[in-house]
Amino acid sequence: MQAVPLDVTQETVETAVLQSPLPVLLDFWADWCPPCHMVSQWLTRLAPAYAGQLLVAKVDVTEDQTIAEQFGVQSLPALLWLENGEVRHRQLDEINEGGLRQLVDKLLNKNEG
Repeated sequence: MQAVPLDVTQETVETAVLQSPLPVLLDFWADWCPPCHMVSQWLTRLAPAYAGQLLVAKVDVTEDQTIAEQFGVQSLPALLWLENGEVRHRQLDEINEGGLRQLVDKLLNKNEG
């Protein structure tokens, strides 16, 4: 079980994200992006609460722009929800920590139905 966000690179995106048996919440961020730091703190708190149900993963676009291009991410922060390697939801608008938890609960419950 992954209790902390997993750092994803071009070398690991296929096995860690696209082939994940769990839904993946993929965070695209950069060090120069202040809102990204807030989202990162929330994801660090969120990851252990959903361990075993969800993989929380992060892509530093400064280090690996090709993954952002692969997923069509053009602005930060960006959160993508993937199931079976397919993007099912894009959260590109501002969100707060409570809203993020509500979104995760909603998307997880949709998977169980």
